[in-house]
Amino acid sequence: MNTKMIMLMESVRSFFKKEEGASAIEYALIAGLIAVAIIAGASTLGEGVGELFTEIATRLGLVEVDSP
Repeated sequence: MNTKMIMLMESVRSFFKKEEGASAIEYALIAGLIAVAIIAGASTLGEGVGELFTEIATRLGLVEVDSP
């Protein structure tokens, strides 16, 4: 076998044998941050989409707008 191929196989084996890395707590923190970002984005986007649909419905005459 080629020397480079053997070195590659050994490096892959050593990578999978390593037991260090991110722990469950770190993964939980990352998942929590992602969840917060999704919730914040959905809240912001949701309000804008709601206003857009209300505007479309108003222009189509499906909703009456009470003007003060």
